[in-house]
Amino acid sequence: MPAYFTPELFQFLTRLKRNNKREWFQAHQEEWEGHVRQPVLRFITDFAAPLYELSPYLVADPRRSRGSMFRIYRDTRFSNDKRPYKTHVAMRFSHRGKDVHSPGFYLHLEPGGCFGASGLWHPEPPTLLTVRNAIVSRPREWRAVHKLLNWDDAGKLRRPPRGFPADHEFVDDLKLRDLGTAVNFTDKQVCSPRFMSIFVQACRTMSPVAAFLSSALGEKF
Repeated sequence: MPAYFTPELFQFLTRLKRNNKREWFQAHQEEWEGHVRQPVLRFITDFAAPLYELSPYLVADPRRSRGSMFRIYRDTRFSNDKRPYKTHVAMRFSHRGKDVHSPGFYLHLEPGGCFGASGLWHPEPPTLLTVRNAIVSRPREWRAVHKLLNWDDAGKLRRPPRGFPADHEFVDDLKLRDLGTAVNFTDKQVCSPRFMSIFVQACRTMSPVAAFLSSALGEKF
């Protein structure tokens, strides 16, 4: 099988970072389509089958908009940074009808910073409370998930959240505001013909995190 992604994808993103203007992007639409968007949509399409084997409840949606591929456009409405474009490419594989804040898998492609991830990023307080209650009530299941967590949560609470025991086995996890795990990839791996199998294996490794969080929130996995 040929590689889905080529060094031209990373070259385009590197140049976009230096020329983050609408005029430049419009002038390089052909490169965007040929080296970035179309390869990403092909990858999403082909990932649907192995994803079904991992979880029949997660979706790989190859639509050009409102599917698994994130928009390249930044939301600048409430930001002082008015650069119009993201300088990475991202894909999400979530439960149908759920957004990026639900448990599933995520793929991030950026020069020198590629990774796959699974977990809950910036969940709403009621969602986080539900997960914390599940950690306390299902410690045996969480023990297998705990060892996979490797996100650096800068917003971690200094004290246990209200109503949770300070001496709990997983008190440090109860303090977390983001819960998840990630697997890093080199640019060379991403450009390899084997990258689909590499990403599938990474998702298989991260599956216990997605499975526990999905169950805690009443979603099937």
